[in-house]
Amino acid sequence: MIFLVALVLTACALTSRVDCATEGIVWCYHLPTCNDTKWATIAPKYCGGSRQSPININTAAAKPDVKLTEFTFTDFSSTTALKTLENTGKTVKVTLGPGVQISGGGLSNTYDTLQLHLHWGNGSSVPGSEHTVDGKRYPMELHIVNVKSSYNGNTTLAVGDSNGLAALGFFIEEMSGNDEPAIWKKLTAYLLNISNKGQTVTLPSGISLDDLLTGVNRTKYYRYLGSLTTPACNEAVVWTVFKEPIKVSKDLINLFSRTVHVNNSSSPLMTNVFRQIQPDQPVTTQAESSASTTCYSLGLMVLSLALWKNL
Repeated sequence: MIFLVALVLTACALTSRVDCATEGIVWCYHLPTCNDTKWATIAPKYCGGSRQSPININTAAAKPDVKLTEFTFTDFSSTTALKTLENTGKTVKVTLGPGVQISGGGLSNTYDTLQLHLHWGNGSSVPGSEHTVDGKRYPMELHIVNVKSSYNGNTTLAVGDSNGLAALGFFIEEMSGNDEPAIWKKLTAYLLNISNKGQTVTLPSGISLDDLLTGVNRTKYYRYLGSLTTPACNEAVVWTVFKEPIKVSKDLINLFSRTVHVNNSSSPLMTNVFRQIQPDQPVTTQAESSASTTCYSLGLMVLSLALWKNL
């Protein structure tokens, strides 16, 4: 029996992934002895806390917040920032070089972008996003992990700060046809090189974060305060979940659960790598713009006049 374990120092935290464990915590996704039903016992300090992630986003309950302005994405266009692709035994992770940052978007600080990773179910037949929207679970979810710039990469300090980390969540949805976006096809071609836990491949230049997010309106999103989504589940994350999904082909979605293993080639394939939904948190979103409100009001006025003339 192969156990999916993480014996990692908190200091590693976000330099390797958003789901980092404290020293001595053994957790997994695929075994009943250490999967997420046991995390509150395995890591009780936070995993059983009151500000846990992921959550279901109830769109009708999301309150408007005028402070949720557009983000500034610094160097998301860089085609040399994505450095390595790794099978961590729990996810597929891309590590970024320095210089990539986010600010704005209602954040009170600038954050350095450290890495991205993914969550998935079992191919296109079993959806595996972490967050859900009005009960809908998407096939996959991409997380871009950022640490408050003032910490200069010290993630030990960041996980002790209630907003020390900022995570950007993007749903991934199946598109019609099998013409997966070329840039995603280029990135996922390297999954064959990291089929076993611990394997890493150096990424060539030519792939940017902007490329991976093509087609997504990054001005529309939900915001809430939550946690890391794996042990130690530190309640230190400002979550931004974007409304529009990334669209990729069914074949590309299937590739993840058919290629990478939790350990070696004789161990199980990596499937259902997501945490179940946690209790609701207050969610905010963009306030309706005055221009939209004005247009709506004018539209009602014109309709009323037209109906009046026909009486």
